[in-house]
Amino acid sequence: MKSFTTVRGIAALMDRANVDTDQIIPKQFLKRIERTGFGRFLFYDWRFDVQGNPNPEFELNRPEYAGASILVAKDNFGCGSSREHAVWALDDFGIRCVIAPDFADIFYNNCFKNGVLPVALGREKTQELFDRLGQRKQEVTVDLAQQTVTTDGFIAKFEIEPFRKECLFHGLDDIALTLQWEDKISAFEVARQTEH
Repeated sequence: MKSFTTVRGIAALMDRANVDTDQIIPKQFLKRIERTGFGRFLFYDWRFDVQGNPNPEFELNRPEYAGASILVAKDNFGCGSSREHAVWALDDFGIRCVIAPDFADIFYNNCFKNGVLPVALGREKTQELFDRLGQRKQEVTVDLAQQTVTTDGFIAKFEIEPFRKECLFHGLDDIALTLQWEDKISAFEVARQTEH
């Protein structure tokens, strides 16, 4: 898993509430077993028309949001099914951080397990960020160590559990956390074999 320390980049605004995981990555694209390659299907039904052409009205297709690494959305982002592929698609597309008033619980947890930082700013601060960014290209900085979101004339603090912060900072997913104990696990296995 990639570590997350600070991300400074273009923030794309998605003025939608209740964005569900079936919109983030539609079910017909869940056949892959790798974690990569999902970025091209991100928001597929919104990004493309029925002929497969880019929808110029969709937020992430706007030229000013090209290369965005931060997504700012509205309430209850990531609701719906528990598919981990939704986070894989965001990460593969280049989105390292999603900022919203709040998140669906399973999506929120999946973000931490896959190196994407979900920042719950609450409704008031998220709206203030929306208003500050408007519809223009502007960089935002998300600093995990300081737990801040900043842009020109805007700063907001966010909360994060210390354990999750540490894991993201060092790029530790569940497997990497377990492998930190590899020597002790191996010693246990050797001892167990000699008992029999």
